[in-house]
Amino acid sequence: MGAYPTTEDEVRDYAGKLLGFSDTDNFIARAGVGQVTTLRQLGYVGDGSSLKPDGWYLPHDRGLPAIVLETKARDIMPIDSPALKAQVERYSDVLRTQYDLVIGIVYDGEQVRAYHNGQSLEVPNELQPVQYYIDLLMDKPIDKERIYELTMRINNSLHGNFGIKNLYHRMIFTACALVARRYDAILVRGMDYAGFQNGILNALNKAIRSDKAQNAKLELLAEVYSEIKMNVSTDDEDPRAVQRLTDLIGDFIDWITEISGLINSSAWDGEDVMAIFFNEFNRYKKKSESGQVFTPDHVTGFMYRLLEVNKDDRVLDACAGSGSFLVKSMSNMIREAGGVGTRKAKQIKREQLYGIEFDREIYALACANMLIHKDGKTNLAHMDARMESASEWMQATDATKVLMNPPYENKFGCMKIVENVLNSVGRDVLCGFILPDKKLEKTSKNQMARILRHHRLLKVVKMPENLFFGIGVTTSIFIFQAGVPQDGKEFFAVNIAEDGLVTVKNKGRHDVYTRWPELENYWVDAIAKSDDSRFGTGQWHSAEECLSWQAPVKPFVITEEDLARTAMDYVMFKKGLDAKEIRENLGIRTTYSALVSETDDALVLELQR
Repeated sequence: MGAYPTTEDEVRDYAGKLLGFSDTDNFIARAGVGQVTTLRQLGYVGDGSSLKPDGWYLPHDRGLPAIVLETKARDIMPIDSPALKAQVERYSDVLRTQYDLVIGIVYDGEQVRAYHNGQSLEVPNELQPVQYYIDLLMDKPIDKERIYELTMRINNSLHGNFGIKNLYHRMIFTACALVARRYDAILVRGMDYAGFQNGILNALNKAIRSDKAQNAKLELLAEVYSEIKMNVSTDDEDPRAVQRLTDLIGDFIDWITEISGLINSSAWDGEDVMAIFFNEFNRYKKKSESGQVFTPDHVTGFMYRLLEVNKDDRVLDACAGSGSFLVKSMSNMIREAGGVGTRKAKQIKREQLYGIEFDREIYALACANMLIHKDGKTNLAHMDARMESASEWMQATDATKVLMNPPYENKFGCMKIVENVLNSVGRDVLCGFILPDKKLEKTSKNQMARILRHHRLLKVVKMPENLFFGIGVTTSIFIFQAGVPQDGKEFFAVNIAEDGLVTVKNKGRHDVYTRWPELENYWVDAIAKSDDSRFGTGQWHSAEECLSWQAPVKPFVITEEDLARTAMDYVMFKKGLDAKEIRENLGIRTTYSALVSETDDALVLELQR
């Protein structure tokens, strides 16, 4: 055959060997080469399904890139021929009905060209193993600005066009569509309303089928999705209404497909996509939907490091909300384990992440969120974290670390949850809770004394005043060592006054200037060493005196201006003048910095230049 294959059959077979496209259907992908297999035989329907690609790699995980191959002998057609590019793009268009990311490869036995969404990909001129091309797309930097832009379009459409007014229903509907993209749902532009709805529902049921024996509560995800009602017309007698609805569904599918491709990149650092949705969807929030707080992404990562969580820990969040702590922990632990394809990653998802959520709809949201972010849904429990049944469930987890942001209001049993968690985990387990700054001091003395008789408060980390954007609550992280009594031991407290984040319109607070990583490194080290030498906020306190970081008392200082103000007010009082009116008319600084003289019938203010 010489240095390079020459006939088309030789080029195709040689490409299959270099790529690793063995004719197989295993638990990772279907792959093969040939010239008689149609896309219909590979599971595709509709336009283009009769096409016969020269090679294919179709992962069972729809979040991974699919690859399609077109080969030609060098003497038949030039590698840069527009016809070759057009042919591989026709294959790619069909595959994109089921995959977010598709790579089209053209090979002539010597040279390579690769395309993604019609755009050229920069690749080596020698054909590489399939994993190289997968990593090429999965390692692309995340375009979060694009995610926010697409999320805004989805929010406006679901609220205005589809009539979904409930904040959480919009989030759940969007999340379920993202899950469907990963689990074989065929969502393509041109679908009718019934096909669109059923496609998502069928994919949800498939996503949870294998795990229902371990966690029957997963059925709630499909149930909650089914209950979401759209205020749209499906009147087949009005073709214009039908076409408008079809176009709206098509737009939604396009946006979801693009977001799915973005967040499935291996460059995604575990940021909770639900928090991104919440920041945007919040614009239409009603007063009745207030109360749920989504933990900022940089805080979940900070607490992961504060409690020294690692890939071998078993992480518990008994008020999981959308699952932000579990998503961040899963992402970090899998990265430490060597990636999502390792055996350890599967163990992490199956055995090392545990969450409880009481609210039925938020529980469904957490399930969807875990499915979107590489899974880990089987150990989510729908129960009340205050109850004895929850305590028994938590004991069975053998959790080694606790990361939580419980509801702050007394009506939700905030401190009862905290105490139940501390009592339910093993001795020496580190438990981090985000709570209002003075929450422990406002808890009844009997309950707090009982907690400290059995558990030790180690650290208090006061967080920035504006951490939780727009809710008006100042918070601290309280770190306890479970099962070890306070026994007179002091705790260490610091104040992180600034985290470097700034408020971005309609997007919450973001680290626009990349200040947080350096600050995070400093604070993790300072808190571990109990020594804030840089900012000087470190304090040691007895738990009998206080249970929070204490703002230093400002020294009492009297200035000349204070004396002048008091003297001026007294003179104006003696003259029967309205001091308030004079200050408003002349200004406080002008009034109290003027030279004052007095006559029998007047008070004279002489302004200084």
